[in-house]
Amino acid sequence: MRMCLVMLPMIMMCFGCNRAEDARRKTVRNDLKQIELALKNDHESNLLSDSEFSQVITAETVYYTTGPQQSRPPDGQFPAGTQVNVVEESGSYVLVKSEGGIEAYVAADAVREQEGATVEVSGIVEGGNRFAFDLYRQLRSQKGNLFFSPGSISTALAMTYAGAAGKTENEMAKTLYFQLPKDQLHEGMQALQAYWTTPNKQKGVRLNLANRLWGNEGYEFLPKFMAVTREKYAAELTRLDFGQTERARQTINDWVENQTEDKIAELLPAGALSPDTKLVLTNAVYFHGIWADPFKKDRTKEDTFHLTATDSITVPMMHRSDEFRYGAVDELQILELPYGDGSLSMVVLLPKQIDGLSGLESRLTVQNLQRWMASVTYEDEVKVYLPKFRATSQFKMADPLKALGMESAFDPNAADFSGMTGGRDLFISEVIHKAFVDVNEEGTEAAAATGIIMQPTSAPFEEAKEPPVFRADHPFVFMIRDNRNGAIMFLGRITTPLE
Repeated sequence: MRMCLVMLPMIMMCFGCNRAEDARRKTVRNDLKQIELALKNDHESNLLSDSEFSQVITAETVYYTTGPQQSRPPDGQFPAGTQVNVVEESGSYVLVKSEGGIEAYVAADAVREQEGATVEVSGIVEGGNRFAFDLYRQLRSQKGNLFFSPGSISTALAMTYAGAAGKTENEMAKTLYFQLPKDQLHEGMQALQAYWTTPNKQKGVRLNLANRLWGNEGYEFLPKFMAVTREKYAAELTRLDFGQTERARQTINDWVENQTEDKIAELLPAGALSPDTKLVLTNAVYFHGIWADPFKKDRTKEDTFHLTATDSITVPMMHRSDEFRYGAVDELQILELPYGDGSLSMVVLLPKQIDGLSGLESRLTVQNLQRWMASVTYEDEVKVYLPKFRATSQFKMADPLKALGMESAFDPNAADFSGMTGGRDLFISEVIHKAFVDVNEEGTEAAAATGIIMQPTSAPFEEAKEPPVFRADHPFVFMIRDNRNGAIMFLGRITTPLE
């Protein structure tokens, strides 16, 4: 008898902030420059190789290039995980040389010896971003606003992949761009989740992750599968009686709602579970970030938003003229809005033409995003107009995932999840994903949840010029992105801010 599996990844993000001081903004700017350098991996030939770094920065920390702190603003920040070598000890400070080639003084207690090789996540990030854009193309045909969390979906599917075998395993690997051996993949997913929990809420970023397994009472799973989900995803097992379907559904929905700060309610609709359900895997993410510089509420004015070239509405339009990372390329404007300490940012992709959204969506690829982001530079002033917006999206993901090549996982006669139970008695019947986003003057609040259900078988200096104007008064694409590794955590579009 084939059983059923439900998987629910969830993500929640919200943002609010206080205006940063000039010194703080300089720190964030320099930090982002350091992150950008690391992401491009554009090291000079005379820098040390990774294997030659013996220390690591344990938490995001400020640095000073000309000497220890002397009652002056820092020159930048090293992200957590930056590899360094100690060049000179100087009391409570040490002079280090970073993997990006920066020599600077940092607090001595922010540096420790490396403990083994650093887990490489760049391949997982690139694959995850490819999957994000593939999935976007499958979902873009729906009308109106669109918002989902590829990070949440990938994490839940990675937990399921731990129990996949044979053709099912191969199809999932191809669809999700999982190119590493399983043990290395799960190590990488663990490291990536560690990145997302690194930001310090005292510096404006809070990001919590939670995973959970919900198993039917009396149904046994292989120790190896349980060990992977517990050790690499911190997913503990909770036993439920799926014979009491409504009670089990409410228990899972309550967990989802709690983990997403009440933003994702009733993820599993009535009838989603059955007495044959045997396993539910859940992933929840809560993100609270603060704009590095907020929009002032008194500058928000009613303004026109063009739904199409011939139809428009009036919406609350936020406005701020300030320093931003900005670029313009391929009939497209790019704006980066950092949260808190600069670890995460919202990136807005705005087509120059009012009716240019479809053309932009057709060009959403990892290669194009890399090229577009490479054009982004710091501008001393950009006049930004961004609408306040809110959107909720819910999807059944089975058909899009099957269209991307994950077919046998949903076929009760072909699915092979023998790595979970030792037998071929599980298949995925549905994947449910729900997401919420709210953007205002203080920041952004967002949440997402995914459920998978398995049923039994049966730039250079220039002279003064006019500052660029970024006026998001027509449909655009946006994403929440990890600046330290380039991972896309949330992805969507806004066609009407008042939905």
